Amino acid sequence: MNDALKPLVYLILGAAGSGRREVLADVIAEGLDAEDRPLALLSGSEAACDADAKLGGKIARWQWHDRGGGPEGMDGRIETDESGIGGFTHVFFVTDGRRNPVDQIEAFKAWMESSGGELARVVCVVNCKLAAEHRELLAWYEACIHFSDIALLARRDGVPNKWVSDFQARFKDRFYPCLFEFVREGRVKNPPLVLEPEARRMSHYFDEPDYELAGGGDIEEGIDDEDEPCKGQRDEEIEVVEEVDEYLARRAGGRRVKDIPDIAKFLG
Repeated sequence: MNDALKPLVYLILGAAGSGRREVLADVIAEGLDAEDRPLALLSGSEAACDADAKLGGKIARWQWHDRGGGPEGMDGRIETDESGIGGFTHVFFVTDGRRNPVDQIEAFKAWMESSGGELARVVCVVNCKLAAEHRELLAWYEACIHFSDIALLARRDGVPNKWVSDFQARFKDRFYPCLFEFVREGRVKNPPLVLEPEARRMSHYFDEPDYELAGGGDIEEGIDDEDEPCKGQRDEEIEVVEEVDEYLARRAGGRRVKDIPDIAKFLG
């Protein structure tokens, strides 16, 4: 059981039809203790499925509200039907599998901080068949795995083993710390591994803010006011800016610097 004051929150990424709720039901049943109190938050825009009855604990819905993008704001905000998450030990937030995952990640962080949760892990369920049929979706999954601690490879029936190997190598060759595990018939080999609250994501978006000096350079720590100033140093105010994740960065007009495909166009 989670003894921490804050509920552990798990963000579940992936496309609609990837079997995310089947996997989640298996993880909850096999990875949690009897005294744990799980809450599954499902998108209000996605239809119910048979796996929902196996999720255990409580199920609630969350809603997406558009509110115009731009450099000073997010594209939307998240509201949940549940009044709070304080009475739960584990909260599983399943994203809308037809909507831009980066927009949802940005809004999810704001929601999580306001709700009092603590991020445990980001999990991406990969629909290998869908990705193999549409090469352009590799950019979509790259965005998801950039933020993920573990990627679960599902829907592999009929997909060549070489494609699966090449897909994993695409990230391992670039030293992604994200773990890769297989899903077989909606089940994972080691549910406790999925739940392990260990950060292994490439992105630092959910970490403590990482700052850099405006104009380049790093902030040096451990230097107090009495230390001898560097030669030629000017007595002026130094502007410090927060480093922006590459997928969240925006152009002057508000559009993201890195575009990803619209997943809804590939789902029918």
